[in-house]
Amino acid sequence: MKHTRLGGTGLRVSRIGLGCMSYGDPGTGLHRWTLDEEAAAPFFRQAVELGVTFWDTANVYQGGSSEEIVGRAIRRFSRREDVVLATKVSGRMHDGPGGSGLSRRAILEQADASLRRLGTDYIDVYYLHRFDPETPVEETMATLDTLVRDGKVRYLGASSMWAWQFAKLQHAAAVNGWTAFSAMQDQYNVLKREEERDMIPLCLDQGVGLTPYSPLAKGRATRPWGEQTTRSSSDEVARAFDRQADKLVVDAVQGVAEARGLPMARIALAWVLSKPVISCPIVGATKPHHLADATAALDVELTADEIAALEAPYTPQDNYWW
Repeated sequence: MKHTRLGGTGLRVSRIGLGCMSYGDPGTGLHRWTLDEEAAAPFFRQAVELGVTFWDTANVYQGGSSEEIVGRAIRRFSRREDVVLATKVSGRMHDGPGGSGLSRRAILEQADASLRRLGTDYIDVYYLHRFDPETPVEETMATLDTLVRDGKVRYLGASSMWAWQFAKLQHAAAVNGWTAFSAMQDQYNVLKREEERDMIPLCLDQGVGLTPYSPLAKGRATRPWGEQTTRSSSDEVARAFDRQADKLVVDAVQGVAEARGLPMARIALAWVLSKPVISCPIVGATKPHHLADATAALDVELTADEIAALEAPYTPQDNYWW
């Protein structure tokens, strides 16, 4: 496993992260395709064996059960000291005043709840899952700074918002001497490149490392156009990303992969890893080859011509679901 620093910080992270939205009670939450604890166990074991030490979850993943499974997996397969643990806050956990959003009440309540489910006394990277337009940014950033000063959180991250919103949060931290963000988790892959307009230049300027989710375009960039999986045919979120215009990009990935004699997943992920702003792409694994292909992509160095071939078919698109 290769390692890098998270943005401009000194935090050492594996170049591949384990996305834990795939693990949780399939009877609760948004998805029905998630793996329960027994089915998820081999993937945590494999992550440890491969050196994938950045594990990413969220409080809302399957009603909190993902955090519970992740916490027990750390104790079963690794040590807390060896894992960089990330989780998130913002989504609805209950209908009370502290059940969602980014108010001081909500952040403090949900941070403590996440710590209990994870079975730890600190979170390495704590992300704002979404922007909260109803809470002043000063209230949010002051509360996050409190968590850092209290030792409950080590670093801050944000996810899936407009660049101006992220800049507004960062500015509030800067002018008040509060802890700023070190990580941005947005969607970025060969099929979804709109973040190149504003967010990525902002992160490069601010020394913020990208830990993008869906680096393989929810699997769309890992198989020839038209092939389906159980998730791609049943997950409403994943199905929302089928654009006929994407076929040319998928075909380009397939072409480079066939010329190299490599799986498409390695080519698609190697393209993401080639970008200097990327610290740690988050890869969801539900089959044994997923993490193996992801780590193998670290050894794939694309040529300038191959990168150009992958990028040429892309066309700008409307705003997409975060």
